[in-house]
Amino acid sequence: MMLSLLSLPAESCGGVVQGLNGSIESPGFPHGYPNYANCTWLIITGERNRIQLTFVTLALEEDFDIVSVYDGQPSPGNLKMRLSGFMLPSPIVSSGSILALWFTTDFAVSAQGFKAVYEVLPSHTCGTPGLIPSGVIHGLRYNMGDKIRYSCESGFVLEGHNILTCIVSAGSGAQWDFPSPFCRAEGACGGTLRGTAGSITSPGYPAEYDNNLDCTWSILSEPGDTIALVFNDFLLEDKYDFLEISGTEAPSIW
Repeated sequence: MMLSLLSLPAESCGGVVQGLNGSIESPGFPHGYPNYANCTWLIITGERNRIQLTFVTLALEEDFDIVSVYDGQPSPGNLKMRLSGFMLPSPIVSSGSILALWFTTDFAVSAQGFKAVYEVLPSHTCGTPGLIPSGVIHGLRYNMGDKIRYSCESGFVLEGHNILTCIVSAGSGAQWDFPSPFCRAEGACGGTLRGTAGSITSPGYPAEYDNNLDCTWSILSEPGDTIALVFNDFLLEDKYDFLEISGTEAPSIW
């Protein structure tokens, strides 16, 4: 998608949103948002309900135009996710009856913007875990105890847990027991991983990996969180095949 230089007039945006379902769009969507936007939306529902938010379009200037999602009132301790760029996240479910969005843009570059739809969930349902690119979801029930299964289209391989179960979560009603998996192209490697847990394997594992590989995985967590990486198996050709780990406080680990 092409980014363009826009200088659109400021538009009113934000406010309190109520109702069983609805949508939220960046100002000017889908024709581009203004510079210097500063918009806050509060989605409020009944005390025993929760809110599921699903982004259907996301096109923001990477790292400079940001939509932040808060689990509750928009305060730093409630920050759940910061979104920028073009990658759609999995559906977001609040732990309580309030979900907030804060949209800010800088002075120069604009893009299409975002559109998100929300739905009020009773406390006994997990809500849809969402479709995954090049994947298929099997199962239409999302209440406590229900299971759904993921598979990939031909030519793609599933990474992560293929079966998710809607379980009871202390203090926040129901939630899925694992994050949604993703489908990678056969023969390809690398990708971006989100969620509270997951696994990474070299291509073909436990069989031998191919020659001339160049794979990069990015693991993304929420601000303030840390990531623990534990190796269960490790065998590379000594002095010729390398794995680099970056993002630690110390220099990269080889």
